[in-house]
Amino acid sequence: MKTVKIKDKEFELFLTQDTIEKAIGEIAEKLNKDLADKDPLFICVLNGSFMYASELMKRVNIPCEVSFVKVSSYKGTTSTEKLKEIYGLEEDIKGRTIVIVEDIVDTGYTMSLMLEQLVCDEPKEIFVSTMLLKPKALKVPVQLDYVALKIPSDFIVGYGLDYDGYGRNLPDIYKIKNS
Repeated sequence: MKTVKIKDKEFELFLTQDTIEKAIGEIAEKLNKDLADKDPLFICVLNGSFMYASELMKRVNIPCEVSFVKVSSYKGTTSTEKLKEIYGLEEDIKGRTIVIVEDIVDTGYTMSLMLEQLVCDEPKEIFVSTMLLKPKALKVPVQLDYVALKIPSDFIVGYGLDYDGYGRNLPDIYKIKNS
């Protein structure tokens, strides 16, 4: 589909599933090489990262564990710049190599606050893998170790990303149409 309508907004095709998955494959290769002997714990941030995490983990072939947490900083099409508590992390991360798997980093607020909270639990090291980065939208410096794709600051949906809960199931990524 070249365009989709979600609720009251029109979106146009921006990144195809093939383009996205090729970039994810390149990230998986780097992770396999860089973390081969580290027995990492991948912490996937729900809800948005579910498709990225699924595709990434199918390609990561090193010994590892996978867990899921839930955080949120979006309402509608804008960031609230606030992080609620991290829910769902039951594993002890002290002394562990951690890889945060995130769908998108734009302002950097959510990731910065998440890193601050996780550091308190004394992991050995923390790496961040994000499917998408909006470099021009960054408002706070944040450590990003594995970035699949850099994109403009347009609002996007698809491949796990949503607009008010809708559009996550789209296999491609769409950007909002400027009318």
